[in-house]
Amino acid sequence: MKTRMVSLRTRLTALYGGLFLLAGLILLALNYLLVERNLPMGRAVARQMMAPEGAVVTDRVQVDPESLRLINESIDNYRSSALSTLVVQSAVALVIVALLAALFGWLIAARALRPVHTVTATARELSAADLHQRINLDGPADELKELADTFDEMLERLAKSFDAQKRFVANASHELRTPLAIQRTLIEVAMAHPEVSPQVTALGTELLKAGKESERLIAGLLVLAHSERGLERREAIRFDEITRTVVGQSGGEAAERTVEIHTDLRPLTVTGDQVLLEVLVTNLVRNALAYNLPGGTVHIEVGDSHALRVRNTGAPVPPEAVAGLFEPFRRLSPDRTDDSPHAGLGLSIVRAIAEAHDGSVHAEPGRDGGLLVTVDLPGN
Repeated sequence: MKTRMVSLRTRLTALYGGLFLLAGLILLALNYLLVERNLPMGRAVARQMMAPEGAVVTDRVQVDPESLRLINESIDNYRSSALSTLVVQSAVALVIVALLAALFGWLIAARALRPVHTVTATARELSAADLHQRINLDGPADELKELADTFDEMLERLAKSFDAQKRFVANASHELRTPLAIQRTLIEVAMAHPEVSPQVTALGTELLKAGKESERLIAGLLVLAHSERGLERREAIRFDEITRTVVGQSGGEAAERTVEIHTDLRPLTVTGDQVLLEVLVTNLVRNALAYNLPGGTVHIEVGDSHALRVRNTGAPVPPEAVAGLFEPFRRLSPDRTDDSPHAGLGLSIVRAIAEAHDGSVHAEPGRDGGLLVTVDLPGN
């Protein structure tokens, strides 16, 4: 059972009210003792009024014992009534003032914590695509001002780091793809020569295959780095239409693998980057087709409860291995030297894109083998 967190404002209010109530109780106890000591007591008055011979006299009148007893009782009743009234009225006043103190404590705590709320609100609005907001807290040079200034300095360092990463990704996109494109062109030109030998043709085919896999790996790494930086733009997108397009483009691969695709695509609009969302759907569909059995099936759903669900048939997946599938370069097979054409980036990219859209992705083993992957996005 999850324990509900008590806010700092509530705790400060309880602390203020509790300390005031404790101080009021101490003051009430001291006041009671002082009043109790100074109120007259019936027996003390009787002793002062009684003469040495046993007759009760005063300076002017003679008082008999019965009258003295009545006076004694009256003084004791007055004393008891006064003390009771003091306790009751003081307790009522203490409760009222304690409630007022708690109310003022609540207001004072809100004012004292306002800079903390400013820091929290700024942190929530930040994203990897926009790290240029600052708190710029005004006020005396106290602990809260120091906290806000430290937070601003941290944001400055993060902004410089992300800008450097963005430049690196842009440069890597050009520097890594260009040599591969040149290499592919040279191989194709060499293979197109009329006097090329069968051995060179076979070698060129393998080199083109290796180059294609390298290009796919680099493209996956760049998409992963881009999605982990966050979104630079957001727009309303029909997610069901994107999924329908990807499924249509995957029909040839499904036929080649003798896998049937079943869809249930309900209208759904989400906010995000269309290119990245298309990559997300493409990776899930390709994974569902690639890690399947001949004659298997792939079920794809787009709906209100979940943005996307992709379920396929295939080899059983151990539950303890599911979490590791979302790590880069991780596949179900522990051998990285196998002949699989996949680099193990598909689900890593899916998770990064989902988190960049403030969403989440969850996977679990299918009941009949394979994997069930569920993607949740804001607005669905």
